[in-house]
Amino acid sequence: MAEKLETHSRGTEPHRVGADMSAFNVRGWFLHEVFPLEGVLMQFLHQNWRNKNDIEDLRQEVYMRVYEAAQKEIPENAKPFILKTARNLLVDRVRREHVVPIEAVADLDALGAAIEAPGPERSTIARDMLRRLQAALDRLPPRCRQAVVHKQIDGLSRREIAERMNISQDTVSEHLTVGIRALAEMLYGESEMRGEP
Repeated sequence: MAEKLETHSRGTEPHRVGADMSAFNVRGWFLHEVFPLEGVLMQFLHQNWRNKNDIEDLRQEVYMRVYEAAQKEIPENAKPFILKTARNLLVDRVRREHVVPIEAVADLDALGAAIEAPGPERSTIARDMLRRLQAALDRLPPRCRQAVVHKQIDGLSRREIAERMNISQDTVSEHLTVGIRALAEMLYGESEMRGEP
């Protein structure tokens, strides 16, 4: 059976594509094309996964999936393949863990994931609560909303929020206090907020 040799995008070393793939070629491709993209992969995982304790495990699982796929056929372009693999892994994890980000509530019906859902009444109550929470978040002053979202949804520390928003940690604390109180009043209080920041 004839082998087809292709060069890397940098034109340095050839690798085999197709059925005659050797472990040496896959390892070489992995070392020269995949490992240099670790920073890109880690940035993608940090931006798209809330639990930072899972990042190292996710990276290893992406590497495992990429390596296994390359044993069948080495992808033509490593970067989009790695990022697509990482995205698919995160989607699988979300489905498996039944984690639905608040932004996805509007598209919940389109998700189409085969999960064991609670009864219709609990689903309706939960959706209503999420819609009310989103509406309340939308009514917060922009800087308060940004601080609350970073803290409660993104899981960032006050120091990380201060760095992202380019403000002091004391100001972050003030935004969080005002934002959480306003949300509590809007969601659980008997009266609406009356012009409070």
